[in-house]
Amino acid sequence: MWHGGVEGERFKADSSTSMLCAWNSEGGLYICMNTFLAFGREHVERHFRKTGQSVYMHLKRHVREKVRGASGGALPKRRNSKLFLDLDTDDDLNSDDLEYEDEAKLVIFPDHYEIALPNIEELPALVTIACDAVLSSKSPYRKQDPDTWENELPVSKYANNLTQLDNGVRIPPSGWKCARCDLRENLWLNLTDGSVLCGKWFFDSSGGNGHALEHYRDTGYPLAVKLGTITPDGADVYSFQEEEPVLDPHLAKHLAHFGIDMLHMHGTENGLQDNEIKPRVSEWEVIQESGTKLKPMYGPGYTGLKNLGNSCYLSSVMQAIFSIPEFQRAYVGNLPRIFDYSPLDPTQDFNTQMTKLGHGLLSGQYSKPPVKSELIEQVMKEEHKPQHNGISPRMFKAFVSKSHPEFSSNRQQDAQEFFLHLVNLVERNRIGSENPSDVFRFLVEERIQCCQTRKVRYTERVDYLMQLPVAMEAATNKDELIAYELTRREAEVNRRPLPELVRAKIPFSACLQAFSEPENVDDFWSSALQAKSAGVKTSRFASFPEYLVVQIKKFTFGLDWVPKKFDVSIDMPDLLDINHLRARGLQPGEEELPDISPPIVIPDDSKDRLMNQLIDPSDIDESSVMQLAEMGFPLEACRKAVYFTGNMGAEVAFNWIIVHMEEPDFAEPLTMPGYGGAASAGASVFGAAGLDNQPPEEIISIITSMGFQRNQAIQALRATNHSLERALDWIFSHPEFEEDSDFVIEMENNANANIISEAKPEGPRVKDGPGTYELFAFISHMGTSTMSGHYICHIKKEGRWVIYNDHKVCASERPPKDLGYMYFYRRIPS
Repeated sequence: MWHGGVEGERFKADSSTSMLCAWNSEGGLYICMNTFLAFGREHVERHFRKTGQSVYMHLKRHVREKVRGASGGALPKRRNSKLFLDLDTDDDLNSDDLEYEDEAKLVIFPDHYEIALPNIEELPALVTIACDAVLSSKSPYRKQDPDTWENELPVSKYANNLTQLDNGVRIPPSGWKCARCDLRENLWLNLTDGSVLCGKWFFDSSGGNGHALEHYRDTGYPLAVKLGTITPDGADVYSFQEEEPVLDPHLAKHLAHFGIDMLHMHGTENGLQDNEIKPRVSEWEVIQESGTKLKPMYGPGYTGLKNLGNSCYLSSVMQAIFSIPEFQRAYVGNLPRIFDYSPLDPTQDFNTQMTKLGHGLLSGQYSKPPVKSELIEQVMKEEHKPQHNGISPRMFKAFVSKSHPEFSSNRQQDAQEFFLHLVNLVERNRIGSENPSDVFRFLVEERIQCCQTRKVRYTERVDYLMQLPVAMEAATNKDELIAYELTRREAEVNRRPLPELVRAKIPFSACLQAFSEPENVDDFWSSALQAKSAGVKTSRFASFPEYLVVQIKKFTFGLDWVPKKFDVSIDMPDLLDINHLRARGLQPGEEELPDISPPIVIPDDSKDRLMNQLIDPSDIDESSVMQLAEMGFPLEACRKAVYFTGNMGAEVAFNWIIVHMEEPDFAEPLTMPGYGGAASAGASVFGAAGLDNQPPEEIISIITSMGFQRNQAIQALRATNHSLERALDWIFSHPEFEEDSDFVIEMENNANANIISEAKPEGPRVKDGPGTYELFAFISHMGTSTMSGHYICHIKKEGRWVIYNDHKVCASERPPKDLGYMYFYRRIPS
């Protein structure tokens, strides 16, 4: 017997739950009247067998040629009363050639008994109400549109007459730090006096010490803007007095008072707009192969993705990802098993959504050529069947971007950052022992040398892409560049048309050389000197991945806060050999730096904020994880660091990484001994002491991350029955702590027994091999910065290059391999 409440938000009208079949497909869409999840015809039977739910609403939109009048033209337009579904559509509902009609009916499984809707006479009142609610529900994606709530923010009453002090404060484009502590994240700029201070709980629940709020209480200065959120479209502004996020219509002026010209990044020194400047238009033309007649491609693997509004960064990355056989096998190859064992709500399952998207891209069902001309007359006499023209990744984007402050917005993003975000999700949602992201995984050997003592330290870390600097000084056409720059400046002064663009031509070998050269280490602490010293670092490959992703570091910030892009041409090779970058390890004659950790500086109030801060692994702050990962640390190590420091923020987690990076399991996934749910987690992490009174390793890690000795932490926890708060109090009240040798021996014996009883942990998962590669895909960016512009992808398939430009997929005639941003290479077997 069907029962259940009405949850219109669960009805995904624009994209079905388990497949991309939808309301305008041949089979229509089936809505489960118990869960309000949507399925295509080929998958509704699976849901019925899996759940036993038997009542579904079947939705179908029919598209027909309009009836012609006596003169041969279409009849006059009139309001179409046969449309009742609120659906996002690319179809022109006012088309002169087509007319539309929505059909709805209840279908009872397994006999497929149908009841046309509406049907007040035959259906119970509760069922009729539920059906009406589904049919009248709004598209959930309209509700998710970030612009909806952003536009509803109130204008602050302080914005119009905000006082700004003439104190000479100028804010640099990077390197910010809280004026009252050492935090470098969640920083807010007070728009009255230019103070940069850390936040606390307000607005986006980010961590901090609350110094921005304290400053407001001391001064009464009401408005602050969050650093790092400033874009040409606006920024996150908070009003302390009004206690809510607000809009500041004069934000550009208020930021300019402190030297921030971010909101004018679309302008140039001569006042011309970007779209008036010929060089930037030229980039768009070259990358999109404009002016060339491109032949559309159809069939399996040639399906485009519709742009949802600045979603091209996601589309380009996913096209490249699903051109890799390991990802095809892991998801699409396992489609029946993944769908059969998916949770009851597959909209919240990563593997289901990846499989759904991969099937849509690879099946060919959504990339069919137009009807041949000789069949047009025959088709016009029958019901019109619209051609599939790409798929909409709305549900996928909503899932992978949820809880992420940037990807969940409607703003343009960095494709490289999304790639790492996706790898993180794949790592966390691996299917059994299979992890397709291992094909990108490699080990980096970092050699750090103290310039004063000449001693060295070798460490290894996991990475997923190779970042190449742009060696501008190695340009081969310097004379042309100088002449072009002089001509350009003269044209700007005289308001004449700009000359044709001359791009810097950079040899790829120069970028590779710049990657391999030593670089200075900021704030290097020499364990040999027990003090800060000058240090240099070189990086080499300790292993080569199966697929090498190369990012060209084209983006930077100028001193005027304007994001800048190196518009350069780099002769990227089709065949790449980097075997000479293989790591060699400690060399004869080299002396290692002592294995001594640097002193750790913890904010004064860290003790209070660390109390009882062990968290559920599912609640780890992913924004902090990604900040650390972007520094080059392994993703799993970053997750452990954020977990063991109680979500205190990236800086405290960074200190944990420095302390633990030499440990053999540093890059291994976070594991909770005995973790099996809320109850068992509480028992294993916070529960009563075991018979051997060995404190949980998680709590020990939190205390040692503050700079205390391991034995001191163990003894404090043992003395306080494993209570984190009481153990910290014990440590602060026993500054004269001396190691109890008997205690240490006893605890070490227990620890050794535990180690012996466990299997030796596996090393980092890498697929090492020769460092010779072949280019098979690249992603290009057009525009002035990653916060604007457009991404497209080129992929080599069946021996020829194909351009993926949102929903348009065509054979490439002139692939602009020299203007790419991210390059994908596959290993050439030896």
